[in-house]
Amino acid sequence: MQEIDRIDRSILDILQRDGRITNQELAERIGLSPTATSERLRRLLRDGFVSGFGARLDPHRLGFGLLVFVEVLLDKTTPDIFEKFAAAVIRAPEVLECHMVAGGFDYLVKTRLRDMAAYRAFLGEVLLNLPGVKETRTYAVMEEVKNDGPLPLR
Repeated sequence: MQEIDRIDRSILDILQRDGRITNQELAERIGLSPTATSERLRRLLRDGFVSGFGARLDPHRLGFGLLVFVEVLLDKTTPDIFEKFAAAVIRAPEVLECHMVAGGFDYLVKTRLRDMAAYRAFLGEVLLNLPGVKETRTYAVMEEVKNDGPLPLR
């Protein structure tokens, strides 16, 4: 892994909290010139420390109030099944995140939908039809306590 210094970490910490900050503001906050700040930022982007920029949308305001985590157990754990499952889940727009995990099941899926009826449709029409799915366990979120935590870079 490429090493970054304290100033780079400060830049990344500020960016993950405010991706719309101007170069001038960023330079003032880290105590460097705008040119030096811009050069560091370009290097951090080029070297892949920043994976992208985007707006955080309010799912409730947009009608996606139900957050659900689903444990997925596959019927077989072979490279072929893993590959087919991953390719299919990537194409499912309802899936926000999918992680292969160690433990009592194979994947943890995060999805956000309008309501429980929409989740039931997603489960029956999409999730249970993904390659290799044997069993699922659903966890509907009752309260989101923390969902936008930045990485602890400092």
